[in-house]
Amino acid sequence: MTKINSESNHETVHFLRAKTASGQSVKQKWSKDAISQLFNLSFNDLLYKAHTTHRENFDPNSVQLSTLLSIKTGGCSEDCSYCPQSARYDTEVENTPILDIDEVMRAALVAKEAGATRFCMGAAWRSPKQRDLDLVKTMVTSVKSLGMETCATLGMLKDGQAEQLKEAGLDYYNHNLDTAPELYGDIISTRTYQDRLDTLDRVRAADINVCCGGIVGLGESLSERAGLIEQLANLPEPPESVPINLLTQVEGTPAMGTEPLDHLDFIRTIAVARITMPKSFVRLSAGREVMDDGIQALAFFAGANSIFYGDELLTTGNPNVEKDKLLFKRLGIKNI
Repeated sequence: MTKINSESNHETVHFLRAKTASGQSVKQKWSKDAISQLFNLSFNDLLYKAHTTHRENFDPNSVQLSTLLSIKTGGCSEDCSYCPQSARYDTEVENTPILDIDEVMRAALVAKEAGATRFCMGAAWRSPKQRDLDLVKTMVTSVKSLGMETCATLGMLKDGQAEQLKEAGLDYYNHNLDTAPELYGDIISTRTYQDRLDTLDRVRAADINVCCGGIVGLGESLSERAGLIEQLANLPEPPESVPINLLTQVEGTPAMGTEPLDHLDFIRTIAVARITMPKSFVRLSAGREVMDDGIQALAFFAGANSIFYGDELLTTGNPNVEKDKLLFKRLGIKNI
């Protein structure tokens, strides 16, 4: 894949998203230099600053629980280098049809009984067709009837699709930026950074809460990691939910063999996200299965206050429910 020119693309993205849907200019709140300075603080100073920010905005002993279900697995036409669901890579993930409503409702009930308050539905699509969207709308309305918050991640949305999801009762839409603009072309070539920003604009215009984060451990530099946070923190409105994923390496994907990220650098990313987006929920997402309890405890101290809860994230592992409950008990954390 051809790497995007870092300077020209970086400037273009800022220019294109420096206006709201109404055309009003948006002042940048965080510069890349200021974010880089946060990353370069001593570990204790950074955690102190992050935890202080966290306490000013949230109960530091509460964590929101979400469960993620893959409602359509595999066969995706995109070429995201980290994703085992891409049809372009030889992985063990098979292309399966969309689940029926009964299967989804059974999974939602199990999630609710386990303590999850938000149910997220993910589909391996570049963009949903109308017939697919109609099925998802039924799922959203049905899960909503259980008293749970609903979230969906279905790929890029076209004009009018976000409004349909809003009408069905969708609370959150997840669409990650993945990484910084300057690294993006090394990670995916089948959709542009602007495509992602356009979908976020459609979600926001439809008055759906935005869930948007990225992946660390893709081989990015510290400057590129700061660039991801810069993009997220300077959206016209910061995302209500910010999932920070640690790359889960899967055999058969191009990202396999990437030098693993130091877990303390992952904690630094959580801390910087908390400082720059003080009122957003910061979620521990993919990668928790390789983190020991001490690292997860540090993540909560640094400002993470949401997790994906359950035994599987789409197609990769996740700590099981009982293990999470035990950890919460040991840390004196309650779920919300």
